[in-house]
Amino acid sequence: MNLQGKVALITGASSGIGEGVARAFAAKGVKVGLAARRIDKLKSLADEIQSNGGEAMSIAMDVIDPASVEKGVKSLMERFGVIDILVNNAGIMPAADIDAFKTDEWKSMVDVNINGLLNATASVLPGLIAQHSGHIINLSSIAGRKLFKGLAVYCASKHFVAAFSDIMRMEIGKKHNIRVTNIQPGAVATNLYDQITDKNYKEGMENLREQITFLTPRDIANSMIYALEAPDHLDVSEMFILPVDQEW
Repeated sequence: MNLQGKVALITGASSGIGEGVARAFAAKGVKVGLAARRIDKLKSLADEIQSNGGEAMSIAMDVIDPASVEKGVKSLMERFGVIDILVNNAGIMPAADIDAFKTDEWKSMVDVNINGLLNATASVLPGLIAQHSGHIINLSSIAGRKLFKGLAVYCASKHFVAAFSDIMRMEIGKKHNIRVTNIQPGAVATNLYDQITDKNYKEGMENLREQITFLTPRDIANSMIYALEAPDHLDVSEMFILPVDQEW
């Protein structure tokens, strides 16, 4: 795919990987729809992109609310006329042992990491099918391949993303000319760990920062650009990306 002039919807674009992807895509000539709940952060990012010669639109969107997603997708279509790329990036990662019974956190992870991805996919995919082209990129995690104590529900949600992504590729790839890529990063320098309320696991994650050199959001964005720019006959279905010194 030639990215110049293409239109991308990026969920969770107000910080972390989503923010980094937005900047990288805009630098390649992609018109970016920046979706998240924090509209003030999105407007600031959109202003920055536009001041650098790019095109961006901030979209107030709560991915767990289908109506909010539909409204955001409609507004992006009205602005640019098409959506070529969907990046399902929105996600949360609280950590605690199962017997801590942080059931609100369990529900939130299922709502955002699973239902949020499904809502965005259900809203954007019909348009991609109609135009017989497009690319969907789903953010899974190392936790979508491996299991970690304290991350039972998070791991389960990211295993879901990995499975859903590959079956989506099987079902819509050849039939509708839509490529699907599942990105599975290891440790990335974002604010994801700020969501951990369990003291022991939060300290463990903070200590990890001193032990290995984390990936950057730009590293993840570059992997997406590689997948997007691959020849039309080639689908980069899965990418597992780790810091060199992350042994687990």
